[in-house]
Amino acid sequence: MESRLKNLRHAVLRAVRSVSGTKNESVITAPAREPHRKSSKSVAVIDIGSNSVRLVVYEDKTRNLAPIFNEKTLCGLGREVQSTGLLAADAVEKALAALRRFKALCRMMKVGEVHAIATAACRDATNGPDFIAKAERICGCTVDILSGAREARLSALGVASGVYKPDGIVGDLGGGSLELIDVRGHRLRSGTTLPLGGLALQDASQKSLKKAERIVAEKLTGLPQLKAGRGRTFYAVGGTWRALARIHIIQSGYPLRVMHGYTIPAVDALDFVKRLRRLAASNTLADIETVADARRPLLTYAALVLEYIIRVAKPKTIMFSTYGVREGLMYEMLSEKEQHKDGLIATAQTLNELRSRSPRHADDLIAWTDKLFRVAGLRETDEEKRLRHVACWLSDAGWRAHPDYRGEQTLNLITNGNFGAVTHEGRAFLALTIYYRYAGLNAENEAPEAVRALIPPTMVDRARLVGAAFRVAFMISAAQRGVLAHTHFRTQNRKLVLAFDKRVADLAADRVVNRYKQLVRLMGRAGTIVKP
Repeated sequence: MESRLKNLRHAVLRAVRSVSGTKNESVITAPAREPHRKSSKSVAVIDIGSNSVRLVVYEDKTRNLAPIFNEKTLCGLGREVQSTGLLAADAVEKALAALRRFKALCRMMKVGEVHAIATAACRDATNGPDFIAKAERICGCTVDILSGAREARLSALGVASGVYKPDGIVGDLGGGSLELIDVRGHRLRSGTTLPLGGLALQDASQKSLKKAERIVAEKLTGLPQLKAGRGRTFYAVGGTWRALARIHIIQSGYPLRVMHGYTIPAVDALDFVKRLRRLAASNTLADIETVADARRPLLTYAALVLEYIIRVAKPKTIMFSTYGVREGLMYEMLSEKEQHKDGLIATAQTLNELRSRSPRHADDLIAWTDKLFRVAGLRETDEEKRLRHVACWLSDAGWRAHPDYRGEQTLNLITNGNFGAVTHEGRAFLALTIYYRYAGLNAENEAPEAVRALIPPTMVDRARLVGAAFRVAFMISAAQRGVLAHTHFRTQNRKLVLAFDKRVADLAADRVVNRYKQLVRLMGRAGTIVKP
C-alpha cells in the first residue's frame, strides 16, 4: 500500500511538472494569489459633533452623492463645556468606543479614504486636544478641528450641494454652536458662529428656559447675518431641527416622509415652535416617540433659537436640509467643473445608467420631446424644462417590475428617493409623470391623491401630458436608441403631424395611433400620423 501511494505521489508531481515546466515540488503547495483588486473609491467621513458622533460612507466623490452606510451615536460630548470647560468623561469614553467601531467598519468595508472632522465641543474644551489625540490614534488619520467660520462655510456648501440655486441664510444648529452664513447659488459670504447649540444652551442656562431665552435674545437681536434674511429662505441644518421637522410632518399629516427639502411658511413655523415651547412648559414633550430620547430635552432649545431667528430675520420660508457639513466637505473635494453640475440631473443620469434597458435612449427622448414642445408651441419655464429632461432620464426606471405595479413602484421610488436639488413639488411632478407613463392616462383616479395634492392642478396636467408623450415614444422605439430620430413633428392645416421615415414606417401601427390621439387631445389639438 505504501509503495502504491508513493508511486501515485510521483505521478502527480510529474503531471504538475509537465504543466508548470519546473522541477520544484513547491508548485503544488504554493497558495493561489488573489487577483489584483482596484483601490476602493468609497469615502468615509467621521463627524465628531458636540452631541453625536457619526460615520457616513459615500460610494464615491461625485456630484451624485450616494451614502452607502450611515450610523450615529449620541454621546453628548459638549453637554458640560460651557460650565466646566471640559468634555464629560463618560461622553469621551462613549465617543471613543464609537470611533473604534467606526474604524473597524471602515476596515471591514475596505473604505478607500477616511476623513475625520470635529466641531464646537472639541475646539472649545480644555481637554479637547487630549481627546483628539486619542481619536486620531483610533481613526488612523488626522482629525480636522473646524473653526466656527469653516464649519459655517461647509454647512453652506452642503446646502449649495443639496438645494437647487439656494438663496437665503443657512443656519446649522449643532449640540455646541449655531453657525449662520448667507448663500446665493454658489456664492457664500462670511459666516459667524454662536454658542447656541442645544447642549451649550442647556448648560449655560442651567436648564432654565427663561435664562436660555435671555441668552438667545442677546446673541441674535440685531445680528447682521440675520438682517439679510428678510423675505428669503432660511435653511435649517442639524439633527435637532430635523427632529422638529419630523414632528411637524407627522402632526400636519404631510404625505411625504422625506426630510430634505421639506418647506413651510415662516409664519406657520413660528406658530409651531411657539406651540412646542408651551408643550415643554407642560412637560408633554417627553411623550414624543418619533424623536430619540437623547434629543428630546434639546427640542425646546432648538425651538427657542428658531423662534428668535424667524423674529429677527423675517424669512419667507423655512426649508429643512439634510445636507450639511459632511456633504459640504465632500462637495469641497470636487473640481469646480463637477461642483457646478446639477445635482438632480447627475442623480437621474446615474439611475438611468443603472436601471434602464438602453440608457442612451433617454437622450433620444429628450431631443424628441424638445421637438414636440417646440413644434406644438407648448410654453415652459426653465425649471419645467429641467424637470421634463430629468423625467426622460427616469422614464425607464421601472421596467423590471411586474407590469401591474410599475406605476406604483416608480412613484414610490421617486417621491421617496434619496436625492437632492429638487423641491417636494418637483418630486411629485416627476413621480406622477412616470406613473402616468406606466399606469396609463386613465389611471388618474388611481394615482395616490396624497402625491397629487402636493402640486397645483396645472402641474398635474403637465405631468399627464409629458407622461402621454412618453407613452407614444416608448411604443414607437421599444426603448431602443436611434429610433425616435426617424420620426418628425410638423404642423399642417393646424394639425400636429407625426411623420415616420420610410425605414421605421412599419412601426406606425394602431397602438401608436391611439396613443398619439390621446397626446394631442391633452394639448387641445387635432393630430395625425403620416408615413411614406
